[in-house]
Amino acid sequence: MRFVPNDELLFADGFDDAIIGLECNNYRVVYSKQKMIEILGDKMDFTETINHLEFNVWGAYVGCKTPMYIDDTE
Repeated sequence: MRFVPNDELLFADGFDDAIIGLECNNYRVVYSKQKMIEILGDKMDFTETINHLEFNVWGAYVGCKTPMYIDDTE
């Protein structure tokens, strides 16, 4: 495994507690969608949270290092 400097990774601001791993083929940060919802849950209602995340975070493409967002619910 090669060491990946932070400047080669893209992070979703404010969601460090939702990081669940690193995708090693393209070195992309992997986030739990459920944990992201929980993080925003104190700031807005559920519908607003989902709309915000879908439009501003999960649906954003910022190049080949765009983070991955995983639905890790059972």
